[in-house]
Amino acid sequence: MDDTSQKIVDAAMSLIRDKGYVATTTKEIAKKAGVNECTLFRKFQSKKDIVLQGVNQAEWRANVTPEIFSDVKWILQEDLEMFMRAYMERMTPDFVNLSIGLRAPQIYEETAPLIMKVPQAFLSLLIDYFQKMYEQGKIPQHNFETLAMTIFSSTFGYTFLAASFDKDLMDIDKETYIKNSVELFIKGLM
Repeated sequence: MDDTSQKIVDAAMSLIRDKGYVATTTKEIAKKAGVNECTLFRKFQSKKDIVLQGVNQAEWRANVTPEIFSDVKWILQEDLEMFMRAYMERMTPDFVNLSIGLRAPQIYEETAPLIMKVPQAFLSLLIDYFQKMYEQGKIPQHNFETLAMTIFSSTFGYTFLAASFDKDLMDIDKETYIKNSVELFIKGLM
């Protein structure tokens, strides 16, 4: 992708993050990218085309991949805290807001599979982790998908609420939340 096209993609994605897909116009994208609208349409067929190029770029995704969870100690408390922390470090308020902006009905069919890559990576890693912890005799038999969804829901919920409301809704800091959530989860599991 040439520099001009990348500027257009970056402008579109940042506007969608801040305003949403529907409220973002090609005129605004062109202005923010420092090009005229004719140039935008020479490079891309439509606003939707620009966005689909953007969601396929790593810099516009939270980059939640199995590699970021590789520091497993096989100690439940430490590992779950590490998983939650790694997710929260990558799923910033900007990525949460962009994800919301990309859920517009006009583009959701195309963006949904890309948006879901982040939770799918996190969930599959957790399911595998719980299965291995069970095989090592460190946790009881359980529905590992349910366990994974519980941790993911807790992690995503905090991330989403912090991005949406900052300190207006909750006063608990991220590290305290992670520690307390994992402790409570382990008590319930065991």
